[in-house]
Amino acid sequence: MKPQKPFFEQRRERRGVLRTGLAAAAAGALAGCDALSHNDTAVQVLKSAEALSNSVHRVLGRRAMAQEFSAAEIPPVFRANGTTMPIGDAYAKLVSSGFADWRLTVDGLVAKPLELTMAQLQAMPSRTQITRHDCVEGWSCIGQWKGVRLSHLLNLAQVNPEAKYVVFHCLDQMDEQDKDTMYYESVDMDDAFHEQTILAWELNGKPVPVENGAPLRARIERQLGYKQPKYLYRVEVVDAFDTINGGNGG
Repeated sequence: MKPQKPFFEQRRERRGVLRTGLAAAAAGALAGCDALSHNDTAVQVLKSAEALSNSVHRVLGRRAMAQEFSAAEIPPVFRANGTTMPIGDAYAKLVSSGFADWRLTVDGLVAKPLELTMAQLQAMPSRTQITRHDCVEGWSCIGQWKGVRLSHLLNLAQVNPEAKYVVFHCLDQMDEQDKDTMYYESVDMDDAFHEQTILAWELNGKPVPVENGAPLRARIERQLGYKQPKYLYRVEVVDAFDTINGGNGG
């Protein structure tokens, strides 16, 4: 067995892989993470980066924390990328009503499925953290996020023992002609129960803007930006991805 490379060496390798692969993905693919998902080269780069990221997590352990920053390091604007306004009438209606009819569902392999309003979420114990968003496009931005720990919701729902992953379902319609194909992403249980994994309703002291994922966005701070989906409406607990779109988990 080859010896495990040090964390910082793995991080340098991950950055090198991203730089090389994303250049090959062509400039058009860099318009946003939604475009990257349709580029074969970029998808392979994301997979290799995710594998490196996951190996680092195994070395550092489940409780290892992402770096947190001071309020003085927060820039005036938190950059938006990828989808900045989901297509389709359903999301537009939610925006026009101030998300009054929006609900978050927590279901799947749980004993007690949940359906929660924003007011109910905001009444729960919350966590505020100032962290850095590292995008696969090569930029970073520091922001202050406030939300409920995902672990708190999963404990309320009582996750079944066979559960392996959490799938985030989004209101981000992928195709204007196909209303049933929505963006989704997933994490394993280590990341789902991590202290810094929150479902955030606030960015820099204000409600999360539409371009940054209103009304609710996952913050999984030990992951790259594309693993932190926006426009959440459902959290599904599963033991496999076989029945979810392409079966790849995101």
